[in-house]
Amino acid sequence: MIRKLRVQNVALIDEIEIDFAPGLNILTGETGAGKSILVDSINFLLGGRPSRDFVRAGASYAHVEGILEINDPIVIKSLEDLGVEVPEGEILLGRVQSDGKSTCRVNGRTVTVGLLKDVASLLVDIHGQHEHQSLLDTTKQLHLLDQFCGAELLKHKSTLDGLLKRYRETEKALKAIAGVGNQRQEQLDMWRFQLEEIEQAQLSPDEEGTLTARKNRLRGLEKLTKSASETLSLLSEGDGDGQLSVADQLARALVYVSDITKLDPEREELHSDMADAVTLITDIIADLRAYTDELDADPYELEQIEERLDLIYKLKKRYGISTISDILEKEQELIRNLDALENSDAEIKRLQTARRAISSEITTVCDAMNALRVEAAGGIGESISSILRDLGMQNGRFYIVVNRKKAFGPDGNDDVEFMIATNPGEPEKPLRRIASGGEMSRVMLAIKTVMADADRMDTVIFDEVDTGVSGRTAQQVAEKLMGISRHRQILCITHLPQIAAMADTHFLIEKSILSTIDSKRTVTRVYPLETGRIIEELARLIGGAIVTETTRTAAKEMRLQAKVLKNMS
Repeated sequence: MIRKLRVQNVALIDEIEIDFAPGLNILTGETGAGKSILVDSINFLLGGRPSRDFVRAGASYAHVEGILEINDPIVIKSLEDLGVEVPEGEILLGRVQSDGKSTCRVNGRTVTVGLLKDVASLLVDIHGQHEHQSLLDTTKQLHLLDQFCGAELLKHKSTLDGLLKRYRETEKALKAIAGVGNQRQEQLDMWRFQLEEIEQAQLSPDEEGTLTARKNRLRGLEKLTKSASETLSLLSEGDGDGQLSVADQLARALVYVSDITKLDPEREELHSDMADAVTLITDIIADLRAYTDELDADPYELEQIEERLDLIYKLKKRYGISTISDILEKEQELIRNLDALENSDAEIKRLQTARRAISSEITTVCDAMNALRVEAAGGIGESISSILRDLGMQNGRFYIVVNRKKAFGPDGNDDVEFMIATNPGEPEKPLRRIASGGEMSRVMLAIKTVMADADRMDTVIFDEVDTGVSGRTAQQVAEKLMGISRHRQILCITHLPQIAAMADTHFLIEKSILSTIDSKRTVTRVYPLETGRIIEELARLIGGAIVTETTRTAAKEMRLQAKVLKNMS
């Protein structure tokens, strides 16, 4: 329920804060006091579109926020599915309008208008001249009807969920094996071509790295040959101008070091190191000679390597993969796919048979769901029609039409539409096409009366529920509102004393002139009435502008009668 509402800078409202109560909250006030502004504010908070003059003249923004209490675990679960937590059983909704743009918040977090509407649709209904009427949504109508069908329908829905899952899995398997229509042969041809292309390449996992290294070496062959030859020449042949080679110079140096060690035995280590150097340079010369022999490569080898690497690059690009290992994995995948598709006729027939069987089971479950809905629809229609007659719509006839459709989904294959005929000789038409706000409110009141236990909506707001009614009908409307308020929070704007007398909490909406040093401005105030003021307000509703002792007495009697009725309910 709406526990607290705060409105700033909306039309004639500068700032008000209202603490609504459980049960029947009645709002009254003279024409033009701002009753519709208050409903507009709530509608805005719930995701509705604001009017052009929504923001108070002279203000830069309008702000509406509300604290809503939620105790129903099913509603809490639905909110959590939307990503909205409900800490301590409360949520905070807020919305600001400024410069033609609005900002929406849920629990302080900025959200889209769409999410705000989704959240609000689980919590509050506004019925009357404003358009936040969930019962006009055919999907909502279907779900309401289903709640009347009870546990048996829920069991069918659970069975249907499992069947639909199996149907989708079977359909997916069929498409994977058989392709789509005439594309099966095209798929086979394409996979065969791809497999042949990869197999002809005869790739090995490490091939690309080896080829790349060899290519880089071959591209530098001339430089490698020159560097190796020059090094070998310096080490083994000298510079060609009579200069001894490095190897010869080290050999001569070793002779001199040998003479040193003969005269100075302590330098034996120097002789050993020099001998190692001679051996090392001899080994290096041998390695260089072998290396230069290896550099005599096939002149066509580089071209062959580049062609091979180009083939690998094209395969990787064609299949959108990055390594040879991926290409080889693609090869295995193609083999598996071809094997499955080429030998799939039996599997296709098996899956098609399974699909037909599942479809038959789905049809059976949908038929059972339809039967439950049709039976419940008849009873609900008669009950609502009876209440409409009590509410002054003597010729009102309410129907719930349940039509079958070919396609099935989580809710079966039924289309549900609430229908109404309000005048003799007129055919029934969809509930959403009722033009009169007063008729709409009374229809909604009748629906709410019958569906109070099925509809989990915690707060219902009625505007214009008293349009075109008086006398006994007004009393019937009042009693119906009181009955619903035993299970739901009701906010009702009314001009009828019979309805106002039923209030659990009565709020007065009034307009006043606020004077300042520089100017005067009109403001709207909303505040709860104590018992004495309630009688005065009821007397005003009974007698109009002039309140007399007679109207006060009538107001007291009306209030007393309402108390008796509430105690009896």
